[in-house]
Amino acid sequence: MLLKLVPALKDYLWGGTRLKNDFGFQTDLDIVAEGWMLSCHKDGENRIENGVYHGKTLSEAIEILGKASLGTNAEKFDRFPILIKLIDAEKNLSVQVHPDNEYALRVEGEYGKTECWYILDCNEGAELIYGFKEPISSAEFRARIADNTFLDVVNKVKVKKGDLFFIEAGTLHAIGGGILLAEIQQNSNTTYRVYDYGRVGADGRPRELHTEKAIDVTNCTPPARSTDPEGTKIQKAGYTEQLLTACELFTVKAVAVAQKYESTADITSFVSLLVTNGVGTVSCGTESVSVKKGDSLFLTADSGKFTVNGTLELVETRV
Repeated sequence: MLLKLVPALKDYLWGGTRLKNDFGFQTDLDIVAEGWMLSCHKDGENRIENGVYHGKTLSEAIEILGKASLGTNAEKFDRFPILIKLIDAEKNLSVQVHPDNEYALRVEGEYGKTECWYILDCNEGAELIYGFKEPISSAEFRARIADNTFLDVVNKVKVKKGDLFFIEAGTLHAIGGGILLAEIQQNSNTTYRVYDYGRVGADGRPRELHTEKAIDVTNCTPPARSTDPEGTKIQKAGYTEQLLTACELFTVKAVAVAQKYESTADITSFVSLLVTNGVGTVSCGTESVSVKKGDSLFLTADSGKFTVNGTLELVETRV
């Protein structure tokens, strides 16, 4: 089953216009900070725009299709396991942290949030915050939040297209202005803000900070991983692929199709295809859909062989 998804769009105050102007998202919103490209989360569900499930939410379709449509790897999760976004940060995001599963389930009633960022484009000199320069204690972290000096000890990283940041739960982080990225994350919307540059929300009030919870969950250490994808680019007939990251939550690779890419959605996992550039078609069995930059497809675990034709770039995700 091949489902084409309508993104759920968010107009957070730090967003820009690239998702409208470059990716062609149709909306009356002035800015589009995020497009939720694969989502069964209550805060922004996808609807389906093709086939027999046209107009239904992805959750509704999965309910009809059954849990087998998600694959055997998803059986360990009691809800849809991941959420995939496109993020256009025209301005800096807040400095924030996400809890792990144990803390989030106990305090927030949903899973924690480990995620990865794949940099699609960025302005020259753009940077983000990724952990700390050196290990510090929670007590020092608290003191530096109080006297507004904690930005002196965070790890600021210049970014370039193709970088991959693995943001394990508990890692302090912030996307900087001028960065466009794809985010693959656990299916959670729990975020603890530490610092927000004194900005106010639509109601004219300072946006809420979550200092005590952030101190509870932050791992005050440098990041353990580099910013390089885990795999090297491998040239194959008609396409190039590169493993970005693989963990117990998700496996993500980048695929650059020059002519044709063939793969299989087997019983182990559904497949998400996010088109980040170009145009083409995706075919599976008797189904075929045209795709372009900004389109998102969901293939059920029993879909079998699928083929991508055209000249396009994809982010492919499985659990």
